[in-house]
Amino acid sequence: MSFSINSNLGAAAAYNSLAKVTAQTQSAQLRLASSKKINSVSDDTSGYQVGKALQGKVSIMKGAQGNISSAKNLLATAEAALSSINDLVIQIKGKVADASDPTKNKTSLAADITALGAEIKSIFDNTKFNETALLSGTSGTTSFEFKTGDATGDKIAIDLHNFNAATLGSITASAAADLLTVSTATILSGQVDDLSSSIQDALGSIGNYGQRLDVKDEYLTNAISNANASISRIFDTDMALEQMDSTKSQVGGQIGVSMLAQMNQTPSQVMGLFR
Repeated sequence: MSFSINSNLGAAAAYNSLAKVTAQTQSAQLRLASSKKINSVSDDTSGYQVGKALQGKVSIMKGAQGNISSAKNLLATAEAALSSINDLVIQIKGKVADASDPTKNKTSLAADITALGAEIKSIFDNTKFNETALLSGTSGTTSFEFKTGDATGDKIAIDLHNFNAATLGSITASAAADLLTVSTATILSGQVDDLSSSIQDALGSIGNYGQRLDVKDEYLTNAISNANASISRIFDTDMALEQMDSTKSQVGGQIGVSMLAQMNQTPSQVMGLFR
């Protein structure tokens, strides 16, 4: 072993070791403070990229769940309107049946049917979702497309043009007047039956759309849960492990400081040669 005062190699080695231990301590403490084991890209480049990609995917899927909720609300609005129309049609059916009773006043029955038909028309005209008419548009003007997943083509198109008055039909004052003559009462009865059948088909279509949306919603809920679990495994720190590493590094740092202090005293031993 040589004695030199210009270059204290032992102290330099001790300093390098102390610097490494200090960096490890700071890294462990940062992970404890942030609860994240990846705080910058340099901590884990591949893990950071995978985790951020998953976070982006989760964001898209949560947006898709919001779209599904909007689609369900739209369908619920249309369903409520069509159910009300269906109830009115049932009342009209009853009045058409009453027309076969010769003791009933057909003029009054016709007026009742006209009033019910007007209410049906009002529902067709005024049923809206976010100011968009759902049941009064012409073919092709009430089609809605909702993104329901993270993939580009993962969408559901809801077409309501078959649910409007022009397609389903309605009960007009002139049709109600058919009750005034026995010979054409059966024509109105057939018209009511056709409208009732069309509404039932429309409600069935809404039910089918709702089932598809429920399946999409359930899938997204599971996919988001699994993606969040993966993100947690990538980014979240193991608090117990980091606490253990932090304690170990702190102890190592204290020992390193002590050893560096002792190594710095080595050049002073040379002074013994000049006594």
